[in-house]
Amino acid sequence: MEENKNLRDEEILEENDTVEENTEATENEEVEEIIEEYSETDDLSMIRKLKDENKKLSNELDALKERLLRLTAEYDNYRKRTAKEKEGRYTVASRDSRIKVLYALYNLERALAVDGNVEDLKKGVEMTIKGLLNSLEKLGVEEIDTTNGFDPNVHQAISVVEDANLNSNDVAQVYQKGYKKGEKVIRYSMVTVAK
Repeated sequence: MEENKNLRDEEILEENDTVEENTEATENEEVEEIIEEYSETDDLSMIRKLKDENKKLSNELDALKERLLRLTAEYDNYRKRTAKEKEGRYTVASRDSRIKVLYALYNLERALAVDGNVEDLKKGVEMTIKGLLNSLEKLGVEEIDTTNGFDPNVHQAISVVEDANLNSNDVAQVYQKGYKKGEKVIRYSMVTVAK
């Protein structure tokens, strides 16, 4: 029985091989017929079509290259222009700040040149300090606050004292005022901190 089954399987395999061979032969014949039908004029028209397509793609590539060059040049010009504007703004801002400091210097020199009593001299110096502080305020420079306690980000502790009247980390004394512009510290406040 098993022999019959093996024989039947072999017959089926032989039939499948025969069908596959016939199918391959048929496909090969069809391909050969298509190739024979394809004439030289078809070759020339295909070549012309490919040349036209190649030319079209070449033109598109040239247009893209031109566009890229223009964009690169525009970006370079923009970069140079903004760098020049930035430098100009810095020059104007630094000139303005120097002029304001020079006004304070001029007022101090005038105070030294005047003969007068100590009270008049003190009043003149106070007016000069007030003018200088106004100039700094216009430039965006402000004094660092010490009333909210010690902050290591803006204060520099030079000593620590014990004081029953102050809380821990309160500023007991300011030795030198600190200044900042926005969030950037220009000079740290030098302080004594309560323990």
